[in-house]
Amino acid sequence: MTTHLHTSSDKNNSKNLDAKAFSFGVIVADWNNEITDALKNGAIETLKKSGAKEENIVVRRVPGSIELTLGAQLLEESLKLDTYICLGCVIQGETKHFDYVCDSVTYGITELNIKYKKPFIFGVLTTNNFTQAKDRAGGKYGNKGDEAAISAIRMAHLRKNLLHQNSK
Repeated sequence: MTTHLHTSSDKNNSKNLDAKAFSFGVIVADWNNEITDALKNGAIETLKKSGAKEENIVVRRVPGSIELTLGAQLLEESLKLDTYICLGCVIQGETKHFDYVCDSVTYGITELNIKYKKPFIFGVLTTNNFTQAKDRAGGKYGNKGDEAAISAIRMAHLRKNLLHQNSK
């Protein structure tokens, strides 16, 4: 993901994105659902604005960010979609739990990309406090769900183009 200084939703990166030909899985953690619902809404809105058909957007909920990895894997194994957007929010607390959750989710989503050779987009906020999370879920720094959807579309195109090129 990116910062408010340069985002993947900048006009140069997101113009002419066409999502019509692709299917998307959106896996959303229930933990911190005020934030994750805003991320989900941003992602779905961006997918639809880019031409994704509603029937090609599958949303599934999981209890927390740790469960995003298995939720995405189960969705891939059952539906074989083109790309997956994993949305969660982990807020720093007083214990090391934050570090373990963030490391686990990052590693798990990275492994899914490698195992299935498909885009599994990391749309998990890892913030110090709730205000920072709100700022990134439709607040002053935009909506990281929107940015995750743009990344999903771009990666779906990259995968399609490379697979097509390799089949020649």
